[in-house]
Amino acid sequence: MNLEDLQSFCKKLDNVTEDIKWGHDICFNISGKMFLVANPDGMSVSASFKTDEETFNELIEKDGIIPAPYLARHKWVYVDDINRLSKKDWQQHIVNSYELVKAKLSKNKRLN
Repeated sequence: MNLEDLQSFCKKLDNVTEDIKWGHDICFNISGKMFLVANPDGMSVSASFKTDEETFNELIEKDGIIPAPYLARHKWVYVDDINRLSKKDWQQHIVNSYELVKAKLSKNKRLN
């Protein structure tokens, strides 16, 4: 899995936009709300995403995955190297994060 694979998969989801925040982080959003953030500037590409509480607790037990700084209280995890998860796992986590964020949007924003 590489950054281009993540980008390509995210862009296939409905109403996803991509922008740069904090000078270098690539953020994938639905209706302006982030569901995945990737940082390509390190020795390896890192990424953060939202998850449910059960998955959050499972993931932070794995090497290289920690509660995301500043966002852990909202059940975001930080993966220090995107190669720690398989392509299939990434796809599952991306869709889950997207759906969790989408569910919090107003009905009007979900339909746009």
